[in-house]
Amino acid sequence: MLGAVAGDIIGSAHEFCPVKTMDFPLFVEGSKFTDDTVLSAATAFSLLTDGDYAENYRIFGRLYPLAGYGAGFKNWLVSKEGTPYNSWGNGSAMRVAPVGYAFDEEDEVLREAERSAAVTHNHPEGIKGAQAVALGTFLARRGAEPAQIKKEISARFGYDLDRTVAKIRPGYSFDVSCQGSVPEAVICFLEGGDWEQAVRLAVSLGGDADTQACMAGALAEARFGAVPAEIEHRTREMLPGHLLEVIDDFIAKFMTD
Repeated sequence: MLGAVAGDIIGSAHEFCPVKTMDFPLFVEGSKFTDDTVLSAATAFSLLTDGDYAENYRIFGRLYPLAGYGAGFKNWLVSKEGTPYNSWGNGSAMRVAPVGYAFDEEDEVLREAERSAAVTHNHPEGIKGAQAVALGTFLARRGAEPAQIKKEISARFGYDLDRTVAKIRPGYSFDVSCQGSVPEAVICFLEGGDWEQAVRLAVSLGGDADTQACMAGALAEARFGAVPAEIEHRTREMLPGHLLEVIDDFIAKFMTD
């Protein structure tokens, strides 16, 4: 959980001011939590309470209305109908990491990831993106090697994971689609030698930095364990008590041996 949140905060300052280098300060004046954190916490809360995803995304979204939601989700948040809007955006993938911790069978993870996505992002690519991040998180926390994770995600979802960050970075730009951002975030995770390096790689793509760092950070936490202590401390300082309580409750139930 904190791996995803810290990645979101670190990437937030570079979402619209992209960098193409790994040499940048992790926390700056403009660093803040965004919709990635809010909705990841909503997913965690849903799993803790066996609650309804759509209802909790609405509750959390309305509690933090200025978190930077995409236009489609923002319209969904204020609409009366609350029906899915066939989105292929990466919003489904940025919020799904808790699913990878809450279940112990691959089929359950994939099914629950689809459930969490489909209340808004019911386009096949939106569902695929959520399932890819959830499955990667699940496999990493179960001790799978990066090569195995790469093989599983590539085979199941058809993502091209044979590229390198060095090859992607020069021509890459802002892309909020699952198909155009999730594979790249997974590649950053696969290349990262530790949590911080995976997040720095994700930000250095110069794309949707907060969301890609959130996804890479979630995957890297599952692989490497807790985020570095100083980064965790800074992250906690930037979160309201309500979100911290949900995150800590989730960690206590699903991420503590």
